[in-house]
Amino acid sequence: MPLTDIVAPQAIIPALKINSKKQALAEIAARAAVLSGQNERTILDILVQREKLGSTGVGQGVAIPHGKLPKLERLFGLFARLERPVDFESLDGQPVDLIFLLLAPEGAGADHLKALAKVARALRDPEIARKLRQSRDADALYVVITTPSSAAA
Repeated sequence: MPLTDIVAPQAIIPALKINSKKQALAEIAARAAVLSGQNERTILDILVQREKLGSTGVGQGVAIPHGKLPKLERLFGLFARLERPVDFESLDGQPVDLIFLLLAPEGAGADHLKALAKVARALRDPEIARKLRQSRDADALYVVITTPSSAAA
């Protein structure tokens, strides 16, 4: 499944202005609710519950908050580049400036895990991460995030 099936061009936030992990989750939940037609509070609650299990900050400045929603029809992704890095309680202790939200239908099973792995591989590719950090507009970010790399293949 290519990332173009998960994230739409309008689901790219090129310069999200936030000051904390909590604020980041609230902002991406709000944007995801508008784009997916899901309830904002439900999305935020699922993300907060997932963070309580352990940070979704996977290291190298990347976080992949994710969860499953009962009424979601298909996998949904949203990418945000933060204007300033924030503490995300990441595994490596580094602040986060790249966030990819992944929401899945409740019965997604393996598709959810495959999509999560694909996103993690892409964002942890040093070349992709560098390009994402240098890009300033949504169109450029969308191209970088949806163009398969040799490492993400």
